[in-house]
Amino acid sequence: MFEPFFEWCEGLAMSQVYRESLWLFAVTQALHLVAIATFVGAILIVDLRLLGWGLIGQSRAAIARNAQRILFWAGLAVLATGIPQFTANALTYYRSPIFVFKMWLLVAAVVFTATLRRRVAAAEEGRMPSWVPRAVGAASFALWMAVAISGRLITYY
Repeated sequence: MFEPFFEWCEGLAMSQVYRESLWLFAVTQALHLVAIATFVGAILIVDLRLLGWGLIGQSRAAIARNAQRILFWAGLAVLATGIPQFTANALTYYRSPIFVFKMWLLVAAVVFTATLRRRVAAAEEGRMPSWVPRAVGAASFALWMAVAISGRLITYY
């Protein structure tokens, strides 16, 4: 059903340049990894605070607010570096069940982060039972780690 789209992606001039270049793919991959590390750091600092660990001297809302800018820009960098890598090998990704699984996890993690996690992190301390932020932090951490692990497994399957 989606195969024509993946064929189109792989046939783009940009995709061919990436496949033929000795350094372009490697440099983009390195930048992608830096962007992922920054993105995960912004996620992790808030999730740890939701779990009751980390920067417990600061409010959840303040930490979440400060991390939001980093999360946004790092997310854009992940997209900007990930899309060219995807198009260069689109048909390989199309045939990978791990890639499909990762994309579904990514959608779930983004929706969860933009909705429930964001609301809980911004809520005043003591406004909800203590198990709620902990559960949300644990779920967020699990979702994002599953995205990262499945992304890494794509290479092997």
